[in-house]
Amino acid sequence: MLWIAVCDDEVRECSRTAGKIRGILDEMKVSCTIRQFYSGQELLQSSENFDIIFLDIIMGGLDGMRTAQMVREKAYDKLLVFISASRDYVFDAYDVEAFQYLLKPIEDKKLKRVLQKAVRKTEERSQDFIIVSRDRQSKKLFLDDIYYFEIRGRMIETHGTGGGFSYYGQIGLLERDLQGKGFFRCHKSYLVNLKYVDTYNRQELVLDNGERIVIAKRRYEAFCREILQYMREKGGIV
Repeated sequence: MLWIAVCDDEVRECSRTAGKIRGILDEMKVSCTIRQFYSGQELLQSSENFDIIFLDIIMGGLDGMRTAQMVREKAYDKLLVFISASRDYVFDAYDVEAFQYLLKPIEDKKLKRVLQKAVRKTEERSQDFIIVSRDRQSKKLFLDDIYYFEIRGRMIETHGTGGGFSYYGQIGLLERDLQGKGFFRCHKSYLVNLKYVDTYNRQELVLDNGERIVIAKRRYEAFCREILQYMREKGGIV
C-alpha cells in the first residue's frame, strides 16, 4: 500500500488534488492511504511514514520549499512532487531532489504519468523486512527504511526514515541475520545500512541524513571492502 501526503494551504485545492490522485490510483488498482495537510508545519508534525508527498510551494507560514528541506533532513527516500502555479521555483526544486514539478491547474494526463513513475519507483525498493517485538507489540521493519541499528545495554534502537523503535535483542544475532542484506557492523554498537553511507574516513562515516557514526579502527579495512562490493553490486562503480 502507498502512503501519500497532499499538502496545500488552500483546502479546496488540497481536496481536489487528493481526489484526483485517488481516482487515478484506483484505476491502476493500486491501494493507497492519502492524508491531507493544510500547512507545512502540520505535515512535519505527522508521525506517518509517507512514500510520496505532493507539496504546494506558495503557502502561508512555512512555504513548500522550506518544508521540503526539512523533510529531506529527516528522510532522503521520500518522493517529493511539487505543485505550483508558477514556474519560478523549478530550479530550486533540484536542490531538494524533487521527483517531479507540476503546474497548476494539474492536467490529469500529467498527474497519471507522474503517479505511474512514482509507483514503479516505490516498487523498486527492497521488500525485505524483519519482525521485532516489545511489550507484546510486534512491528514490521522494512530494511530499506533503516539507517542503522544501535545497541544500548540490552536494547536495540532502530534509526530510520519513519523514526525509531527499540526492542530487546542481541546485535550479534541481528548482524548474522542480516548477512548479505547490505548492512555492516562498523563498530561494536552500530550496524549500518550501506545504502545510506554518503562519505567516510578512518574515524567515521557520514550518512545521507547527516548523522555521523564511528568506525572501529580494526573494522575499517573490512568496511572499505564491504562498501566497495556493495557499490559494484548496485552499479555505483565499474
